[in-house]
Amino acid sequence: MSRFTIDTPALTRRAVIGAAAAAAATAVPAAAHADAALDQDAIDAATARIEADLIALRRDLHAHPEGPGEEARTAALVAEHLAAAGLTVATGVGGHGVVGVLKGRRPGRTVAFRADMDAVPGNGTTGPEHLCGHDLHTAVGVGTALTLASLRSRLHGTVVFVFQPAEESLAGARAMLADGVLETYGFTEIHALHCGPFPVGTFGVNPGLGLPGQDHGSVVVTGADAQARAAALAAEIAGLSTVAAPADSADLEELVAQLQTEDGPLAEFVNMRAHASGSEDRAEVQLSYRCWPEERYTEVRAEVARLAEPYGGVDFPNDPFPALVCPEEDAHELRRHLRRAMGRNTATVMHAVVPFNGEDFALFIRQVPGTFTWLGVRAPGTDVATAAPHFPPFEPDEAAIGHGVRAMAGWLARRTRC
Repeated sequence: MSRFTIDTPALTRRAVIGAAAAAAATAVPAAAHADAALDQDAIDAATARIEADLIALRRDLHAHPEGPGEEARTAALVAEHLAAAGLTVATGVGGHGVVGVLKGRRPGRTVAFRADMDAVPGNGTTGPEHLCGHDLHTAVGVGTALTLASLRSRLHGTVVFVFQPAEESLAGARAMLADGVLETYGFTEIHALHCGPFPVGTFGVNPGLGLPGQDHGSVVVTGADAQARAAALAAEIAGLSTVAAPADSADLEELVAQLQTEDGPLAEFVNMRAHASGSEDRAEVQLSYRCWPEERYTEVRAEVARLAEPYGGVDFPNDPFPALVCPEEDAHELRRHLRRAMGRNTATVMHAVVPFNGEDFALFIRQVPGTFTWLGVRAPGTDVATAAPHFPPFEPDEAAIGHGVRAMAGWLARRTRC
């Protein structure tokens, strides 16, 4: 892990956004706002000055996707922008992770914001692509840092910006934690957002919810007709699933509605996948599943073990990857903040989790409390699939970047005062 402190950042071509944000701090004489509170109007104005540049940054990142563990260019670009705005920057944290520290001029707490940087890895025939919106997350993270940096004279406490690699492989959060990011920076809570299929300008909060974890197992089948018997077993195991992946836009629309339905069909679920491969005398069933609530792993494992018992049993090599579960109180406080700062209709409460995705932000939030927010990226009049991460038509509305910066900058500024 390398660290460097920038006292007077040198302006480079890539650091132009950070330099602009730093200069914005001097746009209003210090005496005019030295005693003023950091309010949403100030945040909105500071964000507006750099919004076009943040969109350009996102397009640059989108044009140069880097898969999990390969984020060297992205990390360097992030570090330059943060350093140019006067943050203290560390690189090489848990791989290509970048940490930027912004100290306000007023006393307060230390809180963190995490943004993931990697693209969805290639499939053998295509290279990595930003199909999950991490390019947009990175632009929001940079924009939030630069907006607050331009207002540091009115900022309480310290904000630690954690730019994480390798989220798609569920390796980056663990690596950054193992590299001591929590002990080094001492933040007492951490916050994040993720693109979601909701109207641009809206947000989804997750009290007691977030995203499911994942479990993996295998069953070895030997003897005569092993391949056929393994295929039959895989079909039995897959039959444990209670939800199916959306097949089309109509299914996606229904999913979005179910996520916002209290005690709806997604209040409990199993999303199981299983497939068989091998030869006539030795075959293997590989299975993976997500379930909710998290405690159902015990029940699901027992049911898989029952089905696999005639074949010699099932091997679960590791504990399940944990679910992301947001503290209820913090999520409701975020909901109230967003409605006050951004408008009464901007914040929606989620009542269920997406059954088909996970998040290694779960590892951070198991260490310290925080929030995970759905950032609406669906442009007006567009098909819902254009706002659904990991769907081929995915093309988030770039106007969401400014909304994300305004929301997160205001939220972080508030949390440092608590």
